[in-house]
Amino acid sequence: MKHAFFEGLKAPLHISHRGGAALYPENTMYAFERALKVHRSDVLELDVHASSDGEIVIAHDPTLERCTDGSGPLSDQPWSVLSQLDAAFHFTPVGESGTPLRGKGVRLPSFRELLTATPGVRLNVEVKSAGAVEPFVSLVKKEGVLDRLCIGSEHDSIAAELARLLPDACHFFPRDALAAFVLPTKGGEPPDDDPRYTVLDMPYRWEGVTLFDAELVKVAQAHGKWINVWTVDEEVEMRRCILEGVGGVMTDRPDVLRAVLDSR
Repeated sequence: MKHAFFEGLKAPLHISHRGGAALYPENTMYAFERALKVHRSDVLELDVHASSDGEIVIAHDPTLERCTDGSGPLSDQPWSVLSQLDAAFHFTPVGESGTPLRGKGVRLPSFRELLTATPGVRLNVEVKSAGAVEPFVSLVKKEGVLDRLCIGSEHDSIAAELARLLPDACHFFPRDALAAFVLPTKGGEPPDDDPRYTVLDMPYRWEGVTLFDAELVKVAQAHGKWINVWTVDEEVEMRRCILEGVGGVMTDRPDVLRAVLDSR
């Protein structure tokens, strides 16, 4: 039986990676709103950390320099400081030059803000740091949004803790568990399946090797797993993924993926 997260969703899913990071300042409300309204995303993909005072903040990096006008570790700052940073300070849209949204009020959002602004929208959430686990779990329980979330972490220890604290959630495979499932199938061997995890959020290609193919889809389906591939920005690769039975495509180019899906 599929998790409630998938209720009403139909493959192939349009998943905006960080809200569409090639087109918009990543992991911002500006991006998420456009992913939903302009590109009709089925799922938003995002990352979270915790501020020094326990607010769950949407951001990919543990430090502030790449995406904002702040500096140093995100976790060292309280939400009152983080909420004032310019999250479009360094952003240049694909094919353009300059930083057109600098100083235009694009901020780091809190996870609470996103939940409130997007009722019912499905979210694929990576918890990036161990310090964010407990405040994240507390917020999810308080808001009653478990069925909207597919959660996990690249780090197996964090993913295991999330699975322990939220056993009824939809969980995606962390790095080592993912490798143990995917790599044996490339050699025709049975996968090492971890029943705690339902979704294979996986790279389309890794170190020059294309990992996703129709055979993996067959194996995954036989084990009751769903596959989302990342980060696919080229039309030809999107079409191949769809042809071979992918569950969802995560992309920094939600415009290209929408055009591909609408053309089918």
